[in-house]
Amino acid sequence: MTNEPTDRHLASPELKPRQGDLFNIDCALTEDERAVRDTVRRFVDEKVMPIIGDCYVEGRFPKELIPDFGELGLLGANLPEEYGCAGLNNVSYGLIMQELERGDSGIRSFASVQGALVMYPIHAFGSEEQKRHWLPRMAKGTAIGCFGLTESDYGSNPAGMITRARQQADGTWILNGGKMWITNGSQAHVCVVWAKTEDGDSDGHSIKGFLVPTDAKGFASRLVKGKLSLRASDTSELVFSDIHLPADAILPKSGTLKSPLMCLTQARYGISWGAVGAAMACYEEALSYSKQRVMFDRPIGGFQIQQVRLADMLTEITKGQLVSLHLGRMKDAGIFTPQQVSLAKRNNVNIATDVAREARRLLGGNGIIAEYHSMRHMANLESVYTYEGTHDVHSLILGQAVTGMNAFK
Repeated sequence: MTNEPTDRHLASPELKPRQGDLFNIDCALTEDERAVRDTVRRFVDEKVMPIIGDCYVEGRFPKELIPDFGELGLLGANLPEEYGCAGLNNVSYGLIMQELERGDSGIRSFASVQGALVMYPIHAFGSEEQKRHWLPRMAKGTAIGCFGLTESDYGSNPAGMITRARQQADGTWILNGGKMWITNGSQAHVCVVWAKTEDGDSDGHSIKGFLVPTDAKGFASRLVKGKLSLRASDTSELVFSDIHLPADAILPKSGTLKSPLMCLTQARYGISWGAVGAAMACYEEALSYSKQRVMFDRPIGGFQIQQVRLADMLTEITKGQLVSLHLGRMKDAGIFTPQQVSLAKRNNVNIATDVAREARRLLGGNGIIAEYHSMRHMANLESVYTYEGTHDVHSLILGQAVTGMNAFK
């Protein structure tokens, strides 16, 4: 046994800290992981940043970028190559989410829903025919999907959903109900709908997943209007009125509420990285501004109060990066848990929200106009704080994990 230091836990111990990476996170990433991150960062800088402010103000998702998502392999990037996906590890997938949300939460949400909430359940619960039909097209971005779980009255309590799929004598299904706050809902070609298949089910034991084409008779979508957050994202309400589905529309390996919750675990993992990306964007903007904005004959970055702000931002971002990186390594090793994902999502979105607010304040009056990005991120992160399990829901998940007692009921 030796107490000598070792660098075997570092992927690239030879790397020295680069500008903007005070804690040398890069040395914990492999060359391939850094290459993935840098590729997506260039895409965001060259294609997203020039247009995202206008998209936000106009309230539109930039559909013109979807072919780039497919060409770069950003959709379902951690799913197998045999289905047309990139086959990357989960750390690389997380870095993709980080860089996309450096651009905008709506941009990351598009990729996150497509990959973690649509492609993942098709891969995990679908038939081989369903996988072969949908996954290669979705990886290319030529088919878009959405995920229908949340309802107007059942968000944090999805087991209470009222959407029903009733099986007919010939094995087909009739679907009725509706879903709310659905990302990609008005541009999707297919929706993964979660519905109860038995009456009197109060705990979600009869919940199954169904692949529902959005051009099916009885399917309707309506954009949610008046949003003050996630404005560069397609958020919709879905209505299902006597939709007739073939017998093979069901995801055959899905069953009980556990199935959609498994999907949410995948999405929450990506959010933990994405939130850090939003925080990084705000910190970098605030740091740059502090060096250029002159007040009382000196850059404001030379004043103690602004240096404290920047130091606090950097510290919280660094902790968030390390949480997500370690979680990604555990996910790649197959030893992560949903409770660990809850901790990462809860912590990182919370710190990102604080960083965005402090960056906005450092920017002063300029911080409220679309030319700068921190207030856009701040508004977006209020939605991220709420969706995929609210901050308080994740608190209760962690509370149950450490006490062994269920406080949900």
